Amino acid sequence: MCKQKWNEVSKVIRKFRTLTELIFDAQDFIKNPYKGKKLKKHPDFPKKPLTPYFRFFIEKRAKYAKLHPEMSNLDLTKILSMKYRGLPDKKKKKYLEDFQKDKETFGHSMSKFREDHPDLVESMAKKGSNVPEKPRTPQQLWYSHEKKAFLKTHADATTKDIKDSLGKQWTQLSDKKRLKWIAKSLEMHKAYEEVMKGFIETHPELNMSNEDIVKSTLTKAERHLKDKSDGRPDKPPPNGYSMFCAELMSSMKDVPSTERMVMCSQQWKLLKQNEKDGYQKRCEQRKKEYEVEMNRFLCSISEEEQQRVLGEQKMIGFKKGSGGSKKKSRAKPSPEKPKRPISAMFIFSEEKRPKLQQERPDLSDSELTRLLARMWNELSDKKKEKYKRLETVLKAESVKKGQEERSRLPDTPKTAQDIWQQSVIGDYLARFKNDRPKAQKAMEATWNTMEKKEKIMWIKKAAEDQKRYERELSEMRSPATIIASGKKMKFDGEPKKPPSNGYQKFSQEMLSNGELNHLPMKERMGEIGGRWQRQPQKEKDRYKKIAEEKQKLYKVELERWLASLSSQERNVYKEYNSQKRKTPVKPGGTAAKVKAKVTKKSDTEDEDDDDEELEKEAASSDNDSSSAEDSEEEDDDNEEDNDDDDDDEADDKENKSEGSSSSDSSSVETSDSDSD
Repeated sequence: MCKQKWNEVSKVIRKFRTLTELIFDAQDFIKNPYKGKKLKKHPDFPKKPLTPYFRFFIEKRAKYAKLHPEMSNLDLTKILSMKYRGLPDKKKKKYLEDFQKDKETFGHSMSKFREDHPDLVESMAKKGSNVPEKPRTPQQLWYSHEKKAFLKTHADATTKDIKDSLGKQWTQLSDKKRLKWIAKSLEMHKAYEEVMKGFIETHPELNMSNEDIVKSTLTKAERHLKDKSDGRPDKPPPNGYSMFCAELMSSMKDVPSTERMVMCSQQWKLLKQNEKDGYQKRCEQRKKEYEVEMNRFLCSISEEEQQRVLGEQKMIGFKKGSGGSKKKSRAKPSPEKPKRPISAMFIFSEEKRPKLQQERPDLSDSELTRLLARMWNELSDKKKEKYKRLETVLKAESVKKGQEERSRLPDTPKTAQDIWQQSVIGDYLARFKNDRPKAQKAMEATWNTMEKKEKIMWIKKAAEDQKRYERELSEMRSPATIIASGKKMKFDGEPKKPPSNGYQKFSQEMLSNGELNHLPMKERMGEIGGRWQRQPQKEKDRYKKIAEEKQKLYKVELERWLASLSSQERNVYKEYNSQKRKTPVKPGGTAAKVKAKVTKKSDTEDEDDDDEELEKEAASSDNDSSSAEDSEEEDDDNEEDNDDDDDDEADDKENKSEGSSSSDSSSVETSDSDSD
């Protein structure tokens, strides 16, 4: 019997407890099995009276089910609800009277139940109805006000009809009327906060904190509307291009949203440099005005509101009365990481920047950078040679430093005793008044007297340090680990691989001249493919010859570069290329293209594959068109990215299917063998 009762009880009580807690829970359940939500299952708990509609539904359901046997329960319910709505008041009166009688009896029986079971009722009302009511949102306040007027004109309307019609009206409500309800909601929220704080202090048994207080009753849009009415300025566009787009889009209401940005970028490209500079100056002026207006607005509101506004805008460091917002400090580069050599353009700009700052103090740093980029582009090749020589010298120095750092052995692994001594040496030096020999002897003595259990943690740390040493040593000796991890290796001075066939040369030419920059990427590549097909055979042969000549030049340059390398560097390069071919490839990658050799694709299919490979080149050509306005550091990053793209394209070309002509495929094979 005990076992049966325990199995019955254990299904109800919580399982994840200690054994003592389980027993207490079981005892509590036996004393009061109808505690909490299960109170309604108590045999003495009175049943709630049925509503007038349910009485009508139960009475008529059987009749309508016989009349319409093909109907589902849902359809029957819909029909009966419609019938009840259309029922005259005289017939409805009967159901209402029965409901009132049952309601009175329910009230009497409920009061009797409270008298018989006071413990159950107390546990049910523990949290109490004394908790202050939560403040309503502006929409809820407006809804309750308008609902009465709506029911006067639409007496038969359901709750769904009321919600739908009033919901539409709320969206069309003017800002002035909406601000009225926003102000009322904020007043209610302030009063609620004061009452709630007092309630929490007087009722500590409820375990409520300030986090339980409703923080805000307004949505983001309502909060923005309230701030705007209080004098908060609109945020200015970040740059001149954004300002141009905002002005142009105001007259583009009929144009689809997907086409707006395309049209804006096309119009921006047509502008002259003077006009672009004008937009940038206007933008800088607007930013200064915004800072002044924002400071004025922050002074007019309370400190709590100031914190909220600054938090929303993410204006970290923006202070009341300051000249502007402080920029976030960049993370400092680690001293171990070798610095990238400075480019020729950067050397030129660093030389000319101080003079320009004295001549043009009104220009900002970004405007100075753009001006220096333009000056560099207009500079003759003879004058550029001076800076390029300096760049090569700096590159050679950085290569030497890199080689020296690579040749260094990793730090030797520490023993468990060394690691422990390093963690406690401060305490021992303080104890022996900075007498290091005495502290060392004392540490050795304590280590020898320590038990094995105490040493286990330090032994584990020593083992981890040993693994770290072995890993770094293996990485230094063989570059295969870098290849296996999927990282790309860059070799200084390695010549770029040229296009492997005539089509690739043609598409590179089309992408570099910027003629198709107005088209999206997919359409651009399709247009290039169509133009190639329409080219006469003479033109195709001309492009093929150019590609073959470039392949020959590439072979000569590659041989010369390989000869300039040391034997160790040459071995690393060869190992990298061999490992690169052995690495597993994703489905649809280069391996999938190798399989195409068996099936022998048509010329058009080869061209489509070339399109896919040259998508990256198109992206880089787009970047080149706008790179004159970017900083020097960004230029260097773009060059490195383009080098990576070229490496990827070269890898794809190695595994290319037998292309549109035999000469193309033979040139690829010869270039691969030479690179090996």
